[in-house]
Amino acid sequence: MSFLHDLSVALRSLARTKGLAVTVVLTLALGIGANAAIFSLVRGVLLRPLVNSDEERLIYIQQSAPGISPGGVPFSVPEIQDLRASVKTLTSFGEFSTVGFTMIGLGEPREVRAGVVDGSYFDVVGLHPVLGRLIGPQDDGPKAAGAVVLTYRFWSSTLKSDPSVMGKVLRLGSGFGDRSATIVGVLEPSIQYPTDTEIIANIVTSPHHLSATMQNGRVHRMTELFGRLAPGMELEQVRAELRAVHGAMVKAHPAEYPVQAKFRIEAKLLRDQITSRARTVLLVLLAASALVFVIACSNVANLILSRTVRREGELSIRAALGATTGALRRVLLAESLLLCVAGATLGVLSARPMVDILARYASRFSVRALDLTVDSSMLWVGAGLAVVAAVLLAFVPRLPSADSSQGIGLSSGSVRITGSTNRRLRIFAVTQIAASFVLLAGASALVKTLLSLQAVQTGFDTRHVLAINVPAMSYGKTPQQVVDFYKESMRRIEALPGVNKTAFGIVVPWRDAGSFGPGFQFSADGHLRGPGEEDPRAQLRTISPGFFAALGAPIIAGRDFNALDGQSKEPVVIVSQTLAQRMFPNQDAVNRHVFWTDPVMKFIPGINTAPHRIIGVTVDIDDEHVVPGPILTVYNPFEEGPMFGGRLFIHTSANPYSLVTPITRIIREMSVDQPVERAATLEDVRAEVLTPDRLNTVVFGVFAAVALAIALVGVAGVLAFSVSARTREFGIRLALGSQPRHLLTGVVAEGAVMAAAGIVAGAVSGYALARLAGSYFLDMQMPSTAPVVASAVVLLAAAVVASALPAARAARINVTEALRSE
Repeated sequence: MSFLHDLSVALRSLARTKGLAVTVVLTLALGIGANAAIFSLVRGVLLRPLVNSDEERLIYIQQSAPGISPGGVPFSVPEIQDLRASVKTLTSFGEFSTVGFTMIGLGEPREVRAGVVDGSYFDVVGLHPVLGRLIGPQDDGPKAAGAVVLTYRFWSSTLKSDPSVMGKVLRLGSGFGDRSATIVGVLEPSIQYPTDTEIIANIVTSPHHLSATMQNGRVHRMTELFGRLAPGMELEQVRAELRAVHGAMVKAHPAEYPVQAKFRIEAKLLRDQITSRARTVLLVLLAASALVFVIACSNVANLILSRTVRREGELSIRAALGATTGALRRVLLAESLLLCVAGATLGVLSARPMVDILARYASRFSVRALDLTVDSSMLWVGAGLAVVAAVLLAFVPRLPSADSSQGIGLSSGSVRITGSTNRRLRIFAVTQIAASFVLLAGASALVKTLLSLQAVQTGFDTRHVLAINVPAMSYGKTPQQVVDFYKESMRRIEALPGVNKTAFGIVVPWRDAGSFGPGFQFSADGHLRGPGEEDPRAQLRTISPGFFAALGAPIIAGRDFNALDGQSKEPVVIVSQTLAQRMFPNQDAVNRHVFWTDPVMKFIPGINTAPHRIIGVTVDIDDEHVVPGPILTVYNPFEEGPMFGGRLFIHTSANPYSLVTPITRIIREMSVDQPVERAATLEDVRAEVLTPDRLNTVVFGVFAAVALAIALVGVAGVLAFSVSARTREFGIRLALGSQPRHLLTGVVAEGAVMAAAGIVAGAVSGYALARLAGSYFLDMQMPSTAPVVASAVVLLAAAVVASALPAARAARINVTEALRSE
């Protein structure tokens, strides 16, 4: 009952200081809201269980070859057969290959990203249908009927949850042929890994999967592998057995596993694999929000401490009248609880829209964020942070006792800061500056990285080139008819007003990066490998004549393709400048020869491994990396192929996007079933690829800006309180002849000293935190010197500016009024 009375008294007391109460509530709302939102995001992405049955037994098996590729290397069918036959710690395996299909039969023709799976896949990953059935063992084999399962997101968003799509027959096309397939089910809402797909189909829908080259080619790797732990088995036992079996495979087939490639195998719980890319980003984000909470609490502690000093007369009277320390502390706790509960309530309310915004941000790093929902965890986090803040604020101030000789006497009406109080005020201010410095340095490093990425020159005209996906449709067409289709479409498009040049290619720079993996091994006239060396690798690109002109990239030697190339008996190519310099140093590469030596080439239809005469050398066009580097590329004429993908590039002097409608109309008039999608200028494609870096910069920049603002308000508040407490001192100094500018300089210097102390503390603690984090996150990097120095300068300058107002107040003190202040 007495605590309810304390709450009532606290409410009346806070009502008399509305400005302070509002400031405290808003500051706490910011700190608590940000942390509640970030925790909800971390919990939803990293901690929330998967919907997959028995997820603790579901593992992802990954092969890698860091010597040739920085990422994972899929498995081939023979490799999977070896693992199935020898691994006993797993009860079953599920296969998943990513395939791009053109799909006809559900409204507009479209490109879809599909998963091609075997009959055991869904049983292994433990998923269920919401409509119909899933693909099972009855759907395996070359004589099975084509079957398609729609993913829940595609069905609910694109098809508006239409149940009538069940049983519809689709036509699925790829670079290897077309197949019909029937929609047999809709998958439950789940995480699509390793690729976010629209449909999942059985193996018979992909003609290439049934080919002898796919079935027998050990180096033809395009399948991801999942497994189920056998009863009683642990993950480490699976890893040990997989390494033993894989090691035997490598030893038995040395030609397919070159030593330089460093082939290895690993197994992880699927949940850990799914969250691995987002883990570092989200935990750093959680640390940033924690720093904002520390800054907010430090600032509020300063405000509460300052108010307590002003109330020391009131508290002394209470103590003199017999109030115990516990009773006084209960009064402060009641006030802090009211403030913190109000701040937490407002923070949780504001956290809900913040979760939506952050989920869109996090979806760039994890598909789990797309299905994020706000749950009661956010309320518990808000309540917990409110209690922590309330206890902190209640126990920060020093309380007077009935027999205390310190503090303010009962007859005194002025404010006097004791040494311990002054130290606490400054410690909290320094803490705010230190935390702000860590955030500001991190944000500055991200800004520097983003600016560096945006300033990189690509080597071609990105602003005036429109790229459109027009995938090759081989249904009922010969390869020559496919080529003729593109020739005619380019001829018609070039007749449009404002079009300078139209060309064909098979990848859109940056957007289609990684489509051909690490490239293919090749050799050239006179090239000799050193002992134990592999042939170099080059990217393969199929293009039409005029491709380089369309991109605004010059040919520096020889000539471009023409209409006769690809039709003559002599195969020809164009190569990149780096390839020419590496393979023919100090020589003219034109009229020399290159040829493919990669064993996987025999599995790609249309590839000629005979020597090709080089007819031209072009500047390097690095379509794989946002920051371009030297790249080895071989360009084939599109009469020769291969005709995977299908992209048109239109160089225009008009508004590129004004051409999308007429281009779509032209292509659809030629073929009503032809998908025409994802039209974008190369500049916008590059901006889209840079979106994760831009989002990182914006999110952490906002955190840093908020932290900086709170910290500077804290510094200004400490100095303002210091000036008000030293009014008599300043008056005496002025009466004795001190110049106002000396007082102004002294107060500003106090602010600068606090800022400098905070910067040093922030640098030391930030370095220690970064080293600690680096031991857990291998991709964590220290910021360079420039962002750190820039952050220190900005913070120091901002602190000086924040000190100016209280310093000016000190310089304007009236001597007579100051001497009467006590």
